[in-house]
Amino acid sequence: MRAVVSRVTSASVTVDGAVVGEIGAGLLALVGVGRDDDAGRARALAGKIHGLRVFPTEDGARSVGDLGLPVLVVSQFTLLADTRKGRRPSWDAAAPGEVAEPLVSAVVEDLRRRGSTVATGVFGARMLVSSVNEGPMTLLLEV
Repeated sequence: MRAVVSRVTSASVTVDGAVVGEIGAGLLALVGVGRDDDAGRARALAGKIHGLRVFPTEDGARSVGDLGLPVLVVSQFTLLADTRKGRRPSWDAAAPGEVAEPLVSAVVEDLRRRGSTVATGVFGARMLVSSVNEGPMTLLLEV
């Protein structure tokens, strides 16, 4: 699994003109699922997102888990694109929807189990994602 995680001051997802997920200060996590990913990797990714110490405080860097900040999780199969050859990305490494959807849901549920407030997009929908990246701080996570 892969996630592109950004520290944000705000982020939202809109589907068909309606805001379906929105947070203030916290993390935006774009999550991609590969063909070989499983529930264990989903839990590991949730743990990394929850514990990632990217919020500076007077006492050192803290995580969303430490600070009680929200996470916006948006599925994004394009993170598994192979662009090494030619000009057209290959999606062969991305899991099909019936495999990916429950694993993205597992990331969300594990984050909630850990105590995070989680907003989401809509799996498979055409989404408009808006964010204000703070820092900027954007990281690629792989498990």
